[in-house]
Amino acid sequence: MSSSLTCTKLTLFTVAAILIQIIGLSLFVLGFFPVKPALSGVSGPESFQPPRYCVVEDQNVSNLPPDQLKSLYQELYEIPPSFDRLILMVIDGLPAEFVLGRDGRPPSMVFVESMPYMQSLLASGMAVGYHAKAAPPTVTMPRLKQAMVSGAIGGFLDVAFNFNTQALLDDNLIRQFFNIGWKMVMFGDETWLKLFPGLFTRHDGVSSFYVKDTVEVDYNVTRNLGDELNRTDWSLLILHYLGLDHVGHIGGRSSVLMGPKLKEMDEVVRMIHLSAQQSQDNGQGRTLLMVVSDHGMTDSGNHGGSSYEETDSLLLFFGLKHKPYDYPLVTHGTINQADIAPTLALLFGVPIPKNNVGILISETFDSLTDEQRLRTLELNSWQLLRLLQAQLPGLSCGSLSLDVLGDDQWSGITKCNGSDDEIFCCLFVKAEVLHKSWKAKRVSGSTSRDEYGNAVMAYDVFLQAASEWLSRRTTYKPVGLLASGVAAMVLSCLILMGLNFWLDQEVYHRNLHRLPDMKDNVHKWHVDEIYVLVIIFILVLSMGSSSMVEEEQYIWHFLTSSFYLIILRKIVQFLVIGTGQGLFTLIRGQNSRSYIQIFYVILILMAGRIMRSWHQGGVNWAHLPDISKWLEQAGKDYVKSIQLVSWLLVISLGLYSLLSFQLKKYSIMVFGFTFSVSGVLVLQQILNYQDTAFAASSYAAVSRVQIIYALLGLLTFGAVFSVPWLIPVPNPKTASSHDVRLSNNFLVDIRRKFLLLGCRDSTYVIGWAYMHCWCLLQLLLQQPTNSMPVALLLVQILASMCYSSNGGQHLKQWVEVAALYYLGMAGHFALGNTNTLATIDVAGAFIGISSHSTLLSGILMFIITYASPMLSLLSMVMYISMKETCSLVNLEDADMGHFLKMTISFPCLVPLGFNSILLVAYTIVLLLMRNHLFVWSVFSPKYLYVCATTACVYMGVSVVSLTAVYTCLVCAWRSGTLRCSIRDESRGSMGLQ
Repeated sequence: MSSSLTCTKLTLFTVAAILIQIIGLSLFVLGFFPVKPALSGVSGPESFQPPRYCVVEDQNVSNLPPDQLKSLYQELYEIPPSFDRLILMVIDGLPAEFVLGRDGRPPSMVFVESMPYMQSLLASGMAVGYHAKAAPPTVTMPRLKQAMVSGAIGGFLDVAFNFNTQALLDDNLIRQFFNIGWKMVMFGDETWLKLFPGLFTRHDGVSSFYVKDTVEVDYNVTRNLGDELNRTDWSLLILHYLGLDHVGHIGGRSSVLMGPKLKEMDEVVRMIHLSAQQSQDNGQGRTLLMVVSDHGMTDSGNHGGSSYEETDSLLLFFGLKHKPYDYPLVTHGTINQADIAPTLALLFGVPIPKNNVGILISETFDSLTDEQRLRTLELNSWQLLRLLQAQLPGLSCGSLSLDVLGDDQWSGITKCNGSDDEIFCCLFVKAEVLHKSWKAKRVSGSTSRDEYGNAVMAYDVFLQAASEWLSRRTTYKPVGLLASGVAAMVLSCLILMGLNFWLDQEVYHRNLHRLPDMKDNVHKWHVDEIYVLVIIFILVLSMGSSSMVEEEQYIWHFLTSSFYLIILRKIVQFLVIGTGQGLFTLIRGQNSRSYIQIFYVILILMAGRIMRSWHQGGVNWAHLPDISKWLEQAGKDYVKSIQLVSWLLVISLGLYSLLSFQLKKYSIMVFGFTFSVSGVLVLQQILNYQDTAFAASSYAAVSRVQIIYALLGLLTFGAVFSVPWLIPVPNPKTASSHDVRLSNNFLVDIRRKFLLLGCRDSTYVIGWAYMHCWCLLQLLLQQPTNSMPVALLLVQILASMCYSSNGGQHLKQWVEVAALYYLGMAGHFALGNTNTLATIDVAGAFIGISSHSTLLSGILMFIITYASPMLSLLSMVMYISMKETCSLVNLEDADMGHFLKMTISFPCLVPLGFNSILLVAYTIVLLLMRNHLFVWSVFSPKYLYVCATTACVYMGVSVVSLTAVYTCLVCAWRSGTLRCSIRDESRGSMGLQ
């Protein structure tokens, strides 16, 4: 069969499919994850007037001096501000459970003893605490930007913007305070300075991303506190403490540093509260201290997802009550984090930000009169109604008359039916009518508490309905953009799978031509081939279930283990049926190869079972015991022993793989010794890491890690570029010792023999360098308890490649490549990764970095997260050299292009094809689930992982293909094949002329 698709055409089709896929993915992401639309402008005096009135804003209002604007707001507000100054203390990552307990139970005694002052104020009623529910993604920037100062609900992709904070242009409290002349001071997380540049009179910012620092990052805040508390020239003091969040990232909730850090925060609260009381006693005005956290943390100390532990943030008010109560009523209720913005705006008499979806916290206004409390509810309702009118252009409540209540004023409040427009108008007008009725009766002195309660309840019903609708409101998704993205990804998937099918058919015809007796065996689909596709089918089906998405690791472990059990069955079946003898008599000759294969498969299954038990992962069963939890509880000595064994296993496998290579030359020995030096440096670092995990990295430690990075990088790139030039060219007289079939059946031309053997030897050494350096890098970056899964994954991949190299006709090449790909995906979850953002190892992304760098930290974070899939892809380079692909090459067309097509096509096309199926399937699932309750908490985070996995496959395939092409070109040049080809082409062109 003559091929109509050359290597060049195959490459062009593949690159075109990848480009189409990238374009489609970009279109879909831009359409599905747009930035939430926000109303432009800043709220002004119109906020204090009913929204149905068409108020023409006085152009001179925006030009008023700050003091006059402040007086205008107070006049329109009709309520004097409750406080004169605000101290906002943000304790990053503090779960409300630590202070307020959970499910009606008090907090742990360890936490109570660590925060005695805050607990005493809560017990006496001088502090009021709330569980403030944070919306995902639970990362710092969107929590500050959206929830606390704007009251808005951010877009899901704000998790990406968290690493590149830009100035906040939307309406917010900080800008409102600045407009009325407040002097503001900020100490702590520099995110505030990036969000509000130029608005702070004094500031001292620190980087929030260098999580190794748990001491200096808080000391830089507290060192300025004493002086600022004695000053009277500020109205807003922001203190953002990062140390507790960093402690969590390093050691989790149970870190030995958690208790001391909580005591430190408690002492800061004590200092501020006593100073505020003293200032008030001295007649310097009332100060409100608000202690908040932006998000919580999981047991491992991470955050970003939507679990209770991550969304359970804290809100404490100190100063609402100046004296303790004998019988305080402590409810510790639950609010939304977005409720902070309208509450602060109304407490200090400034307009509520335009895009706020929160509801004022009613308990904070207990000191107001009934009329004043109804006024605050009215202003909050007007603001939400304006936002509803922006989202629902047809919303107009002017046609509803004031007699909508009928005879029974209260009975109809919860009976509004119809469209969204009608329901909201009905609820709003009823609240407004009840309010006006109460005011009219108050003038005549005939009001009752029931009428006041009815008005309050009517406002609450409207506010709750409006807030919930606005919070879950899905943004407009352009159908054309989404459809174009999906269509492009489907087209790319069809091209890639078509190329895989075409290549498999060509290999089938090659084998049929070479082995006509195996026609039925080659043409028939076997169980292992069918099961490879069944795995993809099961994964696609599971994507439609949120529970399956959360617990995907169990699917991968089960399906991968089942696949290798099928392979084991196939080997045994081949032994028994293929020879017609009993198992116990098959101990000589060719059957020894089958027993070696059985050993490799059993080794893969055993390693997989251990890796399956290393991390429970997921959401529902993450609390169950596993090996990693047992090691953490056992102590440092056990963890260090595991690291030593893992390092020894990686080094031993690496040296054995290199020294057992058939080409035992001096250069290879030197090459292995050089890599061993880097292994010793890694060993030194990982042993010292156990003692410095909870402290800022020293300069010496950082320098040593940077040296390791540089050494591993130089060795890897040096191997890629130098090995094809330095590898000894095989002597034609000894070629048969390398591969008998090469001399008997392949490449009569001696130059082509040099080309094949040179490429084989070079790709083996380069592939070994890729895998060895990658594993050493992972031993350095991964959590200490993850060192053994890294080593076991290397065992699985090497065993799988050794099985393939001895496989004969047992498996097709695309099945072998799929097996390596599946091992990489199962290993991804074995390292503790899940489909929630909380399992991303932020702490490891700062190993060897002395100061924060978004680019470098992002690269390290990606390397840590996708350690396993990338290792399986990098192993394809070594797989190419170990797999006997000479039988796939046509004797007549055995040029360099044909050789490349037959060797690297499957290792590149199979991962691309399978990943494209999963990408397209989950894109369609996400589109169908766009209105699902868990679309932002489960399905969207999973889609980010799918996109990142796609990027990982692109990078891995690019490395494999470029390495093979470069190696082949160099070997062809050295053997003279390329020069002869160029010479022949030039002669041919001259002849044509």
